Amino acid sequence: MIGILLAAGFSRRYGDLDKLLQPLPDGRLIAIASAESLMQAVPTSIAVLRPENKVLADLLSSRGVNLVFCGKNDQEMSDSLATAIRFSAQFSASDDGFVIALADMPYIQPATISSVTRHLKAGAAIVIPTYQGQRGHPVGFSAKFRNQLESLKGDEGARSIIKRYPDEVTLFACEDAGILADIDTPADLRQQL
Repeated sequence: MIGILLAAGFSRRYGDLDKLLQPLPDGRLIAIASAESLMQAVPTSIAVLRPENKVLADLLSSRGVNLVFCGKNDQEMSDSLATAIRFSAQFSASDDGFVIALADMPYIQPATISSVTRHLKAGAAIVIPTYQGQRGHPVGFSAKFRNQLESLKGDEGARSIIKRYPDEVTLFACEDAGILADIDTPADLRQQL
């Protein structure tokens, strides 16, 4: 199993600061908390970043996260995900599938991520956790979707695959409100405090 941390966004709604480098109440940075939770459940993890984000790259690399960088013209979420999937081919763990997490969702519990991996290992094709009936993150994909994930285009990311294969989706309920809690604006971070 490969964990993929999408960290190549521009954080435009956050203002001038890089939201992924903002501290949480416990002092950890948003992206670092997200990466640590992912790596607890999926030790072989890849973060996809923009090349200019050297501070975040150094912080993630020092924690054992494998790094891959988006090309200058690869600006959409699907571009960064496809880049990570292609990069993952060098790891045999990718034969088991992918757990796709977002770097701006630091409150997801490692146990929830582990549940996604368990469902994939048990034969599920696409796995999505739910909290109080709402779908959240991270989303798991079996390796059979590798080619489709590699060829994604546009801003919809992997959602297009989920829409195309609704019968392949396994939902599981969890008690983890973090699967819905992303931080897009400074107000989002304040609300989480």
